Amino acid sequence: MRSTVNKTEPIDFSQSPKVDKVGVEERVARFQTRSLKGASKLQGLKLALNMIDLTTLEGKDTPNKVRQMCYKAEHLHDSHPGLPTVAAVCVYPSMVKVARESLRNPEVKIASVSTAFPSGQADLNIKLTDTKLALDNGADEIDMVISRGKFLSGEYNFVFDEIAAIKEACGKSRLKVILETGELVTLDNVRKASDIAIYAGADFIKTSTGKIQPAATMQVTYTMLMAIKDYYDKTGIMIGMKPAGGISNAKLALHNLVMVNETLGGKWLTNEWFRFGASSLANDVLMQIVKQETGIYQSTDYFSID
Repeated sequence: MRSTVNKTEPIDFSQSPKVDKVGVEERVARFQTRSLKGASKLQGLKLALNMIDLTTLEGKDTPNKVRQMCYKAEHLHDSHPGLPTVAAVCVYPSMVKVARESLRNPEVKIASVSTAFPSGQADLNIKLTDTKLALDNGADEIDMVISRGKFLSGEYNFVFDEIAAIKEACGKSRLKVILETGELVTLDNVRKASDIAIYAGADFIKTSTGKIQPAATMQVTYTMLMAIKDYYDKTGIMIGMKPAGGISNAKLALHNLVMVNETLGGKWLTNEWFRFGASSLANDVLMQIVKQETGIYQSTDYFSID
């Protein structure tokens, strides 16, 4: 794991590169014309399955619901042996212990949201306590939200310092930083927030909480991928990417994988560096895999263990 930046001199995040919105639209449109066939499509579908963070983040979550999701994470592919597992389950800090007691497969990680998710409206000490609770209960990864109000007020160093503090609290656990792009309004803001998160120590940058629309549009994801690319070109350090919210079908997932491959390269095409935050994507991906291998569509209910 990389450490946070030693910020001996102020970083002027107001100078983040401006985003050519028209250029982004044109580039994304080309990605959306790509069509994977045969073995390439099947490989892409299996990759997508292995990159999913199965998620439940509702006020009505119960221990039993989390247990069911953990069971699904380990068994939803039982009907079709040989497939990879999903990457992780993602839950609130209060449910991490339930997930840890439920999971048996070490390949399925436990991610937990923290820092007063989804609003981020809390004091740093509360956010650190929130994070520590998740880690103490067994979380492998932390998905934190940034303080969007501070960001939109131009307090970029405040946002930087808060991320750096949470990263330090995470120790060796991976930190995903959620920008909540639907509240950032412009692609220029998305780029700026991406740069802040990356330089503050994020292991991943993530689009959304799933509570605000628009969420993980391809235009937003491409803008974030370019921030990752520029940082990699400058430092040689890889940063992960997690689009979350609104990616509910296999076709859109494959478009995203094409975009990642053509923007960052094949090194990012593993769940170590790319994830989908989703609750319903897995069923559609499985349905498409079976269609590719057998020529027969199954009902989504055939796979669901909700």
